[in-house]
Amino acid sequence: MAVNKVYPGAAAALAGVLRDGMTIMSGGFGLCGIPGSLIEAIRDSGVKDLTVVSNNAGIDDAGLGLLLQTRQIRKMISSYVGENATFARQYLAGELEIEFNPQGTLAERIRAGGAGIPAFFTRTGAGTQIAEGKEVRQFDGLDYVMERGIFADLAIIHAWKADTEGNLVYRKTARNFNPIMATAAKVTVAEVEELVEPGSIDPDHIVTAGIFVKRIVKLATVDKRIEQRTVRKRAA
Repeated sequence: MAVNKVYPGAAAALAGVLRDGMTIMSGGFGLCGIPGSLIEAIRDSGVKDLTVVSNNAGIDDAGLGLLLQTRQIRKMISSYVGENATFARQYLAGELEIEFNPQGTLAERIRAGGAGIPAFFTRTGAGTQIAEGKEVRQFDGLDYVMERGIFADLAIIHAWKADTEGNLVYRKTARNFNPIMATAAKVTVAEVEELVEPGSIDPDHIVTAGIFVKRIVKLATVDKRIEQRTVRKRAA
């Protein structure tokens, strides 16, 4: 019997999944490819004490910044915090726990979690504060730091197109952390801009196979904000 993965809205797609204290992976980079409607649904649910894995936390009034405003996040596992004043303020006040990772290490920890790899060794961070409290081994005369893979309770991601079986295609830069996070959680929920029937997507274009995606939300509208607008002056 076919499984219906399509839900009428973000709140419905997250029903029965959310709980206090869970670990959530949230795709995107800055405001590019973030699962905005799912983040809003998490905010509205009122769950708290969350550990959130994300490259960064959006900005103050968008993305994960919404969950920081409501103090639903207890800990962030991230590589960058520079665009969010609320993030910095809560951290400096001791109200938010942060586990900093070099960006490539964070990506590999997520990929490893999805591949069933519990840990790996990397040169990145060796001899720095990143290595404090972690196992360090020598390979070929060089120090390597052991990093643990990450596997979450829930991954929320954004894709450009999906079929009803959950096969996903990402658009340009929005193909950032979304594909690896889709593989690294017990439940993956995807919000998508376009939804088509099975067979409509060229198999060579599919990035995330439907086997990883449990639930899908078709977005009614898509708000693509520009995080930092940079323009050049007009010619005289």
